[in-house]
Amino acid sequence: MAGHQRSTSWPSMAHPNETEIQEALQSISSLVSSPSATIEMVCDGLRRLGDVYSCINEIICLHSNQVHGKRLEEEMERSLEVLDLCNNMQESFAEMKMAFQELQMVLNRGDLPVVQAKVQNYLRLVKKAKKHHLKKTVNKSTSHEDGWLVSLLTTARGITVMALKSAVDLLSKQTATCNASKWSLISKSSQKRRVSCEEMQSQALELGIVGLESSVENLFRRLIQTRVSLLNTLSS
Repeated sequence: MAGHQRSTSWPSMAHPNETEIQEALQSISSLVSSPSATIEMVCDGLRRLGDVYSCINEIICLHSNQVHGKRLEEEMERSLEVLDLCNNMQESFAEMKMAFQELQMVLNRGDLPVVQAKVQNYLRLVKKAKKHHLKKTVNKSTSHEDGWLVSLLTTARGITVMALKSAVDLLSKQTATCNASKWSLISKSSQKRRVSCEEMQSQALELGIVGLESSVENLFRRLIQTRVSLLNTLSS
């Protein structure tokens, strides 16, 4: 096969790691887009996306002399959008975690007026996170030489946006059930040193926020590494 004789371009057949990466991306996509998806499942998907980006980064470093093409440069620029989105979402989850922890402390004191104020602050942060512009990715045709790497990057970018959107949607749905009366029940339960169903749901929500913050932070670091590798190879 003539394509295998070329040393200055990507092989015409799939790279040994390409199929595995594509399958991993498909699995993550199915996980985070499932109608029965939970915050824990989305956290898992985000962590696995970080692993995928590590694999892509390794491929870029191993084949640095073969990484080229206008489409690859364009995809690298689009990666800035996902970096900004991840950074914004990471900050949002950190704010939500802090607001939730403050709410928990107030609940333990049983100060209902302050509880209501803290609840409203938390709800405001969730709405703020939903307002982040989650852009749809547009797949363009690729050339023979840079096609499969660009395809991996484009697919990973799209699934990253999908996973982040799913995370915010799930948080929003769970938060919608946390009205003032439910938080009052949690407060009374805390004062009586009983663990109610509402309190268990509250604790699960807090753990979900903490997990999302950690997963997005890890993904953000992997995205930075991949972008740096692309910048280094394209500028060398």
